Amino acid sequence: MGIAVAAAAALPGPLFACRGAAGAVSSLRRGGAYGGLGALPGAADGGEPFLGARSAAPMAAAGRSCTSRVVEAIRASSPTRCPAVDEYEAWTSKHPSALGSFDKITAAARGKRIVMFMDYDGTLSPIVTDPDMAFMTAEMRTSVRDVAKHFPTAIVTGRCVEKVCSFVGLSELYYAGSHGMDIKGPSSKDDQTVLLQPAREFLPVIDKAFRALEEETRATPGARVEHNKFCLSVHFRCVDEKSWSSLAEQVKAVLRDFPELKLTEGRKVLEIRPSIMWDKGKAVEFLLKSLGFDDRSDVLPVYIGDDRTDEDAFKVLKKRGQGLGILVSKCPKETDASYSLQDPIEVMEFLVRLVEWKRLRSPSAARPRAP
Repeated sequence: MGIAVAAAAALPGPLFACRGAAGAVSSLRRGGAYGGLGALPGAADGGEPFLGARSAAPMAAAGRSCTSRVVEAIRASSPTRCPAVDEYEAWTSKHPSALGSFDKITAAARGKRIVMFMDYDGTLSPIVTDPDMAFMTAEMRTSVRDVAKHFPTAIVTGRCVEKVCSFVGLSELYYAGSHGMDIKGPSSKDDQTVLLQPAREFLPVIDKAFRALEEETRATPGARVEHNKFCLSVHFRCVDEKSWSSLAEQVKAVLRDFPELKLTEGRKVLEIRPSIMWDKGKAVEFLLKSLGFDDRSDVLPVYIGDDRTDEDAFKVLKKRGQGLGILVSKCPKETDASYSLQDPIEVMEFLVRLVEWKRLRSPSAARPRAP
């Protein structure tokens, strides 16, 4: 099935949790104002959401509670202490190394078409202080290029497509930027085919929120707001931990004026996204269906990622009962991934071994050489 034709048929059910501000507030009542951070007091039972008209004391208490949850989620997603040996071994017994389990993984892949999905930051490139300097190595680029020669390959990232394309520098890949809200296909030219942009109507409000966030966070040393086209990232890797709560309050203060947007958290970053039912997991589903792999039992999707936002993709593969999630982490984390790798160096080793395994199983490799 052609990708352009399939894309039109691949769009899943209802995308929008809201349409405009009124719909956004309705959505907030159903799911809480801050997406993955959980419903706020009163929202789950049909009462007023946190942003609604409530008495000052309960509202302030709810605000402090929400900020506390944000900060705790930040700490959980960016652990600083090394785990105890027994703690790490207990975790890896449930999420073993993808390198140590390589034979088991390739056994599951026999007779199936592997489809590769990978995050960028922390997976193909190291986490760095300056997000504009998150370059992948030449060796990693070669490994990803080799993978794409043998398997359909997509980069699924919170970055905007244009920036991650410039980092990766491989036109033969599929790219799902802005947490899957901007999906483009391979191209032999600089301009890629747009396959899906389910949040286009939010672009004006995202631009306004970006300017407001830049102004509000300007006084916090180390804070930086990155515009990723269909979402915004507030980076705080260079912010003193004592200022995390005040930074979260600043972000919340801005979002009170933008009920169409929601807040989630990642590794030393706060993510602001449109309030639509779309994430990296939905992007994986869309690409599989667009490529004609959705209803086939001879397909093995493999997703490699390191962040909380990648859990949406891990959940999709787990629910499908078809595919493998690989979490990149040196610390134990709650995850729906099946396997683990410690860092981008191990990711590259896994990719190299996967390509070598594929080459050895190809018909040309089995063919005897002419004397």
